[in-house]
Amino acid sequence: MAKPKKTPRPKAQTPKGFADYFGSDVTERNAMLRAIGEVYHRYGFDALESSAVETVEALGKFLPDVDRPNEGVFAWQEEDGDWLALRYDMTAPLARVYAQHRNDLPNPYRRYTMGPVWRNEKPGPGRFRQFYQCDADTVGSASMGADAEICAMLSDTLEAVGISRGDYVIRINNRKVLNGVMEVAGLAGDDKEAERGIVLRAIDKLDRLGPDGVRALLGAGRKDDSGDYTDGAGLGDAQADVVMGFMDAKRDTGAATVARLRELVGGSDVGEAGVAELEEIAALLDAGGYGADRIEIDPSVVRGLGYYTGPVYEAELTFEIKDEKGRPRNFGSVAGGGRYDDLVKRFTGQEVPATGVSIGVDRLLAALRATGRIGSQDHGPVVVTVMDRDRMADYQTMVTELRRAGIRAEVYFGNPKNFGNQLKYADKRNSPIAIIAGTDEFARDVVQIKDLILGAKIAETATLEEWKGRPSQFEVPRADMLAKVQEILNG
Repeated sequence: MAKPKKTPRPKAQTPKGFADYFGSDVTERNAMLRAIGEVYHRYGFDALESSAVETVEALGKFLPDVDRPNEGVFAWQEEDGDWLALRYDMTAPLARVYAQHRNDLPNPYRRYTMGPVWRNEKPGPGRFRQFYQCDADTVGSASMGADAEICAMLSDTLEAVGISRGDYVIRINNRKVLNGVMEVAGLAGDDKEAERGIVLRAIDKLDRLGPDGVRALLGAGRKDDSGDYTDGAGLGDAQADVVMGFMDAKRDTGAATVARLRELVGGSDVGEAGVAELEEIAALLDAGGYGADRIEIDPSVVRGLGYYTGPVYEAELTFEIKDEKGRPRNFGSVAGGGRYDDLVKRFTGQEVPATGVSIGVDRLLAALRATGRIGSQDHGPVVVTVMDRDRMADYQTMVTELRRAGIRAEVYFGNPKNFGNQLKYADKRNSPIAIIAGTDEFARDVVQIKDLILGAKIAETATLEEWKGRPSQFEVPRADMLAKVQEILNG
């Protein structure tokens, strides 16, 4: 008789494109999100927590190359035939929420939201299928004041989480200005839609290809390093000059930049309207004290120009870091947004003005860690060790006293037989202090306090004489335990 096959054990591994987050990874992210939320709340925005699952119909086809309902999103079909999907951003769900509840919501509606989103895309280095987004949007206002406010709030947010003024810049552009440039360049009208698409994609590659590469795509086309050839928009030199002039229109002052843009779009109503919007935003920000050291008009901001309908903005961190090969480079963008006046129209049939910003949570966290603004003082709990199992109630009294004083603390609940293992546990927990009390200490009403941080420093650098003169473990009366722990933790 054949033996039944054993059921294979599942592999204990994270699915591709996903990650597990432990300890400080979670607490640091939560602390940063709390700081961001406090700024948003101060600006009058309300929190919104919408469903992580939406209908595919509600999400729409905003991801690239989406030919099937479940391509680009994690989707499944219900028994009744409906397709559902995990949200891939926070904007599409907002459009659905606003359309569904608009009669009960204030107008304009100002909301912020934080949480994970999911993309069914090929994972790669630093590219995950699940990641956090943090968005703030104003729906129902066409005022440029709403856009200026988003930019001001983004500036305050970066400073609130620890990015110093001078280490970032928020740059503003406007899709309408680009539309005006297209019109002046002779690319208006339905018959030029294909050429406009090529121009938009070429502009969006400015950071990667540089001006020469973009210029080639505006003309006949471009061959890349691999030999692949990309057809261009077929613009003449004069037409290409107008488009390139738009990307190179930034001047030393906002007023000079606006003046140059006005020259480029002369005769285009939509272009002149876009320039006027930029001028109004700049004036409002200036009135609020947000100068060019924090926020500036910059026509080279091109990300999202195919999606947004008016102002677009991007927050860039300007300090240098080292890449994986040790080369210095600017950290780059951590947030972006703009005005999207036609998203809700899919549901209501009516155009609803809206503007908002999305912060890349993981990138901003990485920036804070790269500059030492978080992570350097992330200690674990104070560990109350167990020397006498019969005194567990006393150990619990100690840990309760520490917790009530706001100190993170725990009793060791492993096997207390080997005291060395308890100290190894405290080291693994990155504990700053271990409290030690056995039969002798209880009899004399004292405790031993072991300063684990100082002990590690002494072990690294001190001579034997210095080690004897600066003991990392000392005895204090039981009544003084809390005060001594607080003294050590406060430095």
